[in-house]
Amino acid sequence: METKDTKILKIDSDNPEIEKIKRAAEVIRCGGTVAFPTETVYGLGANALDEQAIDKIFKAKGRPQDNPLIVHISEISQLDELVESIPEKAFLLMEKFWPGPLTLIFNRSSKVPDKITGGLSTVAIRMPNHAIALQLIKYSNLPIAAPSANISGKPSPTESSHVIEDLFGKIDIVIDGGSTGVGLESTVLDVSSEIPVILRPGGVTFEQLLTIFPKVEYDPALESISQDIVPKSPGQKYRHYSPKAKMKIIQGDLEDICFRINELTKQYEKDEIKIGIMATKQTHHKYDSAKVLIVGDREKPETIAANLFSTLREFDKIGVDIILAEGIDETGIGKAVMNRMKKAAGGDILYTT
Repeated sequence: METKDTKILKIDSDNPEIEKIKRAAEVIRCGGTVAFPTETVYGLGANALDEQAIDKIFKAKGRPQDNPLIVHISEISQLDELVESIPEKAFLLMEKFWPGPLTLIFNRSSKVPDKITGGLSTVAIRMPNHAIALQLIKYSNLPIAAPSANISGKPSPTESSHVIEDLFGKIDIVIDGGSTGVGLESTVLDVSSEIPVILRPGGVTFEQLLTIFPKVEYDPALESISQDIVPKSPGQKYRHYSPKAKMKIIQGDLEDICFRINELTKQYEKDEIKIGIMATKQTHHKYDSAKVLIVGDREKPETIAANLFSTLREFDKIGVDIILAEGIDETGIGKAVMNRMKKAAGGDILYTT
């Protein structure tokens, strides 16, 4: 791929400098690629209505063409040219959760290129809750397609340094807007049927959605790592979020988890295999060998969400062979955390009970 002279623009997330935003927006309008922060992860943006610009996203990331992209907007009025109709359920959700980490699935209009949707009749759209992202969309005066700004399959970027590490020389601009907040990608929700279906768990939780609807379901494909499914949402089909090392999740009672990780560590170290342990604030002191990184606080699972991808990248830098990761409770945002961990581990889970 042709090497680009990637520019880095440092912009204050609290008070974005409009002239810098306009510079990046002009690149979007001219068919270029801009990595920018959102409240979830950094996205790699291009004009969502320009097939040639969209191609640049897929090429830079090495992303499979059948993996759909999410379209980002800054005003609800932008939906008019992107969707056939807006279900009543969607209005309720937009009122409560937009801007925010919730992506909604709509029947697409004819203006939406096939490359965005992976050939599906639907399109995924969200309004990010981040000043830089919203201003970039506003001054571009275009909907922006933006998957995570990383090499496809690697842990998603939550810092501009992660984007630079993966995509420098492959894209036009990286906006450095500091750390992202949520740390995991948005929830993707299909509201086209009577019962809303979660296609990907994320920053808006199952429990929060139940405050609006009497029933919400998870798509069965969430638990699959098969390559045969037709992905209705990013993150469904392919191995994602993966560190260089192999990863194994240990799930069960917390004391049993710690005991089994110590057992496995001793076995692996006998064979001179370098082990990394992804622990929590409550358990890190229970391990006396291997490299231990604290991913967050079990009593505050949002901290684990915020740190997960950066912790996986840190293990890459350390250079371990296997990561032994503690499983967490799959309630609230813990469901999204475990979804990402299972994808990163390729479904390799050891249950202690």
